[in-house]
Amino acid sequence: MCPRVWTRKFVLYPGGVIDDSAFTGDALRKRDSAATKQAILDAARTVFTRSGYDAAGMREIAGLAGVDPRLIGRYFGSKEQLFTQVVEDAYTDHLMLTPEANAETARALLADPTAARADGMILTLRSASNERAATIMRDSLERNFQRALADELVGPDAAARAALLVAICTGVQFMRNVLHSSELIGGDTDTLAGYLRAALDAIATAPPAPTGQ
Repeated sequence: MCPRVWTRKFVLYPGGVIDDSAFTGDALRKRDSAATKQAILDAARTVFTRSGYDAAGMREIAGLAGVDPRLIGRYFGSKEQLFTQVVEDAYTDHLMLTPEANAETARALLADPTAARADGMILTLRSASNERAATIMRDSLERNFQRALADELVGPDAAARAALLVAICTGVQFMRNVLHSSELIGGDTDTLAGYLRAALDAIATAPPAPTGQ
């Protein structure tokens, strides 16, 4: 007589019976798939940040993630597509700008940097020499920050003003978190944040309409 094969499992608990199918079959495979993708992304971010786009190798990334190199192609398609996703994640973690949050933004830029924020800047610098990588990073920056910010700005030249705001913020991050500017690290945070907020406000505020002659 063949043993009975159960297609579903259940877990008993004091209040009754719960279906634990969420821990088996397709759900378990989805969980493993998500964990594998995240491991690849984490490893790729480390390798791209450390080595830049050109020098980063897929086998190195797979080794760090502890996966078969073929899984990178399965989940991301190519090195370029993997880099694109890493950049999207890094820039999304980096900083969100809104005109109403200039004070908060100024203080965050001058506070102790998070590893994610510093890594995002280093990733940009070490990959910018590759034309395709630079295009990916520029497109992501414009899509995630500049265009959304421009939509929030009132008055003329919103796109140009948004680009200036992003340039100021990334410049401060570069000087403080990558070059470790002594003035930006050692200066009084409240004082520096006040100056930076004034600069951001000056650009974010719509210029006055020209007066008649």
